[in-house]
Amino acid sequence: MSRTESAVNSFRKPYSCAQTVFAAFSDGAPDEELMREMLANSGGRAPENMCGALFAAVSLRPDKAEEIKKRFAEKAGSTRCQELKSVHKTPCAECVRIAAQTLEDI
Repeated sequence: MSRTESAVNSFRKPYSCAQTVFAAFSDGAPDEELMREMLANSGGRAPENMCGALFAAVSLRPDKAEEIKKRFAEKAGSTRCQELKSVHKTPCAECVRIAAQTLEDI
């Protein structure tokens, strides 16, 4: 199973959008403190209303943050949670898939 599939499969079972991407790309068991940070930045609560799945991807690869944000926005329509949901009608599970796939591609 790819990391993208793992992320999509664990979304809401039991993880939030940010947690699921973070867990799928962490080597071994993810750190509990970092998982709490990911939860706190899920559901539109990340800085600048950034998508939680995208927040996790950027947190994992800060050296590629701008490239990740650009690729994510091209595929999802925006980087902001509220716009993704209300304007672009992008489901959260799709945001998880896009963020995880972007990480795999990079």
